Amino acid sequence: MEFRRTTIQVENIIKQYKQYDTTVTAVNRASFSAFDGEFVAIIGASGSGKSTLLHICAGLDRPNSGTVRIRGTDITSLSPDELAEYRGNNMGIVFQNHNLIPQFTALENILVPTIMINKDKSAYEENFKKIVASLGIVDRLHHLPSELSGGQQQRVAIARALINMPLVLFADEPTGNLDKENADEVLELLIKTQKLLGQTLIMVTHDMSIAARADRVLKMDDGVLTAVNKERLLKQI
Repeated sequence: MEFRRTTIQVENIIKQYKQYDTTVTAVNRASFSAFDGEFVAIIGASGSGKSTLLHICAGLDRPNSGTVRIRGTDITSLSPDELAEYRGNNMGIVFQNHNLIPQFTALENILVPTIMINKDKSAYEENFKKIVASLGIVDRLHHLPSELSGGQQQRVAIARALINMPLVLFADEPTGNLDKENADEVLELLIKTQKLLGQTLIMVTHDMSIAARADRVLKMDDGVLTAVNKERLLKQI
């Protein structure tokens, strides 16, 4: 039997918000794990809690209770400074909105995560060449975001998320703001690059055709996370 190493282990995550006099449970005891190189899709309706869960897993938000372990490190117990350093070294994040710095060139945007953790150029140079080649943006590196198409901007965002060779790549509706042609192209490149570099990919999406490409599918419904039968999902598309 093939041994698969666990990259991320999420246990009993609860996230609640106060809304006037009411307590809203956005995530209700969510648990799952993902292995090295695995692509896990999290689907669900708008407001189901899937993005909140993803942000907690990526260290962008704190749960009320529960743990998120990445290669055994409980990121929910780290201080803000420790978490920022750990996230920079071990996690990459791609958002629906590209979140590029408008005054920076594509190249400068991609290299921001290396500057944040003072990474030496020799440590990422080969990875950089591999990423920009696979994403097809070698000739766009000295352009500003305003000079790039939406698809090209998202490719730059993916390169930025992958530059530090993270253990896990989180993607929150990464093709949500693109037309179908660009969305299909960016998705293909994202999956291709993730497989090339061996990252674990956790993606939130409402698109069933994207979820069908995943190794495993989870569904968020009113804060509750459950496994989805992929064969049944394929029949619904």
